[in-house]
Amino acid sequence: MVLEHALLHVRCGEERAFEESLAKARPLISVSPGFINMEVRPALEKTGTYLLLVQWSSVDEHKVGFRTSERYLAWRELLHHFYEPMPSVMYFGEPL
Repeated sequence: MVLEHALLHVRCGEERAFEESLAKARPLISVSPGFINMEVRPALEKTGTYLLLVQWSSVDEHKVGFRTSERYLAWRELLHHFYEPMPSVMYFGEPL
């Protein structure tokens, strides 16, 4: 299992619209092969910052599977216009 991590910086004043779009986008990722679980947590000390954590069975299930799918195009259409700047993604291995 790998853990995808990204800090999402949502444009000021668009947090509610982002959260509504995220609810629409969640089913797109959850049916992806290799998807295990997803959490999105709002920062307590910085409005508009969210922590995205997605568990995948492998990095390729995200990079090759989800990101090259039609579902990702819809995900991107729903969410990417909220970000400033675009988030970078990192992958983490099993807990020590």
